[in-house]
Amino acid sequence: MTAPAPRWPAVFAVTVGIFAIVTTEILPIGLLTPIAAGFGVSAGTAGWTMTVPGFVAAVAAPVVTVAAGRIDRRPLLGGLMVLLAVAGFLSAAAPAFWVLLTGRFLVGVVIGGFWSVGAGLAPRLVGTAAAARATSVIFAAVPLGSVLGVPLGTLVGQLAGWRTAFLLLGVLSLGTAVALVLLMPPLPTAQATRPSVLNGLLRRRAVRSGLLVTFLVVLAHFGTYTYVTPLLRDVVRPEVLSGYLLAYGVAGIAGTFLAGRHRRGFALAAAVIAVAVFALPHTGPVGALLALVAWGVAYGAVPVHAQTWFARAAPDAPEAATVLFTASFQATISAGALAGGFVVDAGSVPAVMTCGGVIALVAAAVIGGVRRPVSAFH
Repeated sequence: MTAPAPRWPAVFAVTVGIFAIVTTEILPIGLLTPIAAGFGVSAGTAGWTMTVPGFVAAVAAPVVTVAAGRIDRRPLLGGLMVLLAVAGFLSAAAPAFWVLLTGRFLVGVVIGGFWSVGAGLAPRLVGTAAAARATSVIFAAVPLGSVLGVPLGTLVGQLAGWRTAFLLLGVLSLGTAVALVLLMPPLPTAQATRPSVLNGLLRRRAVRSGLLVTFLVVLAHFGTYTYVTPLLRDVVRPEVLSGYLLAYGVAGIAGTFLAGRHRRGFALAAAVIAVAVFALPHTGPVGALLALVAWGVAYGAVPVHAQTWFARAAPDAPEAATVLFTASFQATISAGALAGGFVVDAGSVPAVMTCGGVIALVAAAVIGGVRRPVSAFH
């Protein structure tokens, strides 16, 4: 049965929440140098502000969701956004680097909990008929965080200091918490996510296949995209670099809405990522722009395809399926960035692009070769 139209504002509130989370998670990319200078640490040490949230989120996804039991999801999501606000305020006021890392730890807890509960709520908020469109709206927050959130946060950091950027994100998180509580309907859960439920899902071939393909695609992406800026500096003029990254982000938003429900679309996205990262080190300014746009469209579709895979692999336990999706996604984000760093240190940035392209091709082959386990992909 289709949910009433007034629940669409709740979809947008969830979208703003994920936008705040994504922006908070990746904002240190644009503020790494002033953060390092502010605490007198190396850039590598400051990089832990990016590594900590991903690994914590991978653990927090099952832990928070299991601990939440049958708690109504409306106050749970509101409470998690309050925790994100606390993390922002703590980061803004941090007198020492370990305090900042504590704030980043809290960000990881929020990522794991909010994504696991919020990313799969579309059918409950708007009904099954509009669930695909609502899911695309929610996941559009991911590229929006890169396109809008991080550049704005970086600009604020340049004009008023990096602490101000985290302070404003804390204020946004508080406002989103209020909006979630006011706009969302009561969302009691009929089936609590228990460890036994998660273990049961892991025995399903479709779920294990989803974990494998998500790992491969996300590893290929973050192992390469983390280091795309130094590569582009050798290809394009520094003054147009931000425009190239903006084009990538806009393409990512388009890819989110272009993502379909078919497995072959997932395989195509992985193959396009492979072609783009293979081509990028060997092209000029125009070719680099085309490669980035293709990459952005392809990766923008990945979270939607992956979430759909998990949801349809476990239609009887959608929240538990989203927990596994979130945990695997976040763990691979950190693993991809770390693995890419090892390749860059041992070889070069073009070398990491080649490795990422090979992994993406393997992912495309695996997706295409998986026998049709569930009705989601046909």
